Amino acid sequence: MKDHSAKLTVLKILSDGSFHSGESLGSVLGISRAAVSKHIKGIQLWGVDIFRVQGKGYQLAQPLCMLDVERIQQEVTNPVELHPIIDSTNQYLLDRTESLESGTVCLAEYQAQGRGRRGRKWVSPFGANLYLSMYWRLDAGMAAAMGLSLVVGVAIVEALEGLGIEGVKLKWPNDVYYQDKKLAGILVEMSGQAGGAANIVAGMGMNIAMKDRDSEVDQPWVTLNEVMADDHIIDRNQLSIAFIHAWQQALRNYEQVGMQGFVKRWNSVDNFINRPVKLIMGQKTVTGISRGIDDHGGIVLETNQGMETYIGGEISLRNNE
Repeated sequence: MKDHSAKLTVLKILSDGSFHSGESLGSVLGISRAAVSKHIKGIQLWGVDIFRVQGKGYQLAQPLCMLDVERIQQEVTNPVELHPIIDSTNQYLLDRTESLESGTVCLAEYQAQGRGRRGRKWVSPFGANLYLSMYWRLDAGMAAAMGLSLVVGVAIVEALEGLGIEGVKLKWPNDVYYQDKKLAGILVEMSGQAGGAANIVAGMGMNIAMKDRDSEVDQPWVTLNEVMADDHIIDRNQLSIAFIHAWQQALRNYEQVGMQGFVKRWNSVDNFINRPVKLIMGQKTVTGISRGIDDHGGIVLETNQGMETYIGGEISLRNNE
């Protein structure tokens, strides 16, 4: 695995928002100013804006709140791993399900191969978002895992509300929305055998401070900084702690009461409920009025044929207003 310790040290020093000369950075690292410049260019490839001013040195374009695994671990009982640079937090846990404790969390500052639903690329600039995955052993098996993305979505919204962040909604089946723009995506993946426990990995990528130039997203999106809209710097450590607590509580609750315990909660924050929508299923499109989800997590549409329920991984929802 490539050693990124020098780049991470540079970022930690620059995270105070001040200017630091190439000479001073080189002194800390024991390298030349030319080597510092090379590391700065590598950091910029991670999507981090760094300015260089002659006579002053280097400065971050915006404050950077780096994740602190020790602080997070002090506040949660789950085993927590922080990998500053990783291919995918979900894949890391999926590759290790046989040796992990249920509830294990993986966090990253940057994902080189972040992915969303149906294999789509998830843009993952360093430190600008929150990339969090949790492993969960579901003893009831894979058949009982239907609708887990909805359960995780409810937990995310309720955690944000607990932090005083209002107005965040959900889009069936796996997106977090604010004012009709995507704030976060949820990806639930699983492995296991029929008749045995299911290994579940729930992952989330949430936009925190991502800039327009970072994004290759093909739909309207928003950041949590914009949701706050008061120049308040989001503490991603506090967010991580809140999400870990909320996810664990929601997954335990789901094991006890199933999807029925989440239908009312989900419908109360459904971004599209009682609005005209269309469902796209491959070549087929269905239009109607969204009426929320049913007890199995399916989307209910009021169409010309009456109430119809749809469920499945290939269904997407689009605003039809």
